[in-house]
Amino acid sequence: MRAVKCTFAISLLIIFIFTNSLFAADVAKIGVIDLQKILETSTAGKSIQAQLKKQKEQMESDLKQKGSEIEKISKRLEREAMVMSKEMREEKEREQRIKINDFKSLQKKYRSDLQKLEVGLMNQLQKDIKEIVDVIGKKAGYLLIINKYSVLYSPGSIDITGDLIKKLNAKTAKRK
Repeated sequence: MRAVKCTFAISLLIIFIFTNSLFAADVAKIGVIDLQKILETSTAGKSIQAQLKKQKEQMESDLKQKGSEIEKISKRLEREAMVMSKEMREEKEREQRIKINDFKSLQKKYRSDLQKLEVGLMNQLQKDIKEIVDVIGKKAGYLLIINKYSVLYSPGSIDITGDLIKKLNAKTAKRK
């Protein structure tokens, strides 16, 4: 009987020690940010979108012009093919193939240039966001700040996107 009482007392002591240490632990402060909202609503995000849109429109306009030139050459070749000499027709067909290849190369180059521009602008934005998140995290005592889309559920009370957007807009305004 004495062994049972001793075992029971030791068990209670262990349970008491572990539960006290659990309640004594600091509450982890966690923040969530919405990167998509930052991109859509911040000054820097809107600026990036405007730059990309402007560049894309210029490239599309240039490609459209080159495409219409190729179309004109094709139509003229179709109309005049019967009255042209064989050498002249072959020369025009070669010219058409060269224009088509140039068009495809230019299209590929523009796509690559646009992607490089987007990556460069987004990397700068991410760098700025990271710096601001570090400041907010240290200042407010956050243990963890994560992207909203990496989490299945989070209450709105831990969303710090608005604060981050304000600081990002201020940083962007200073840069200009």
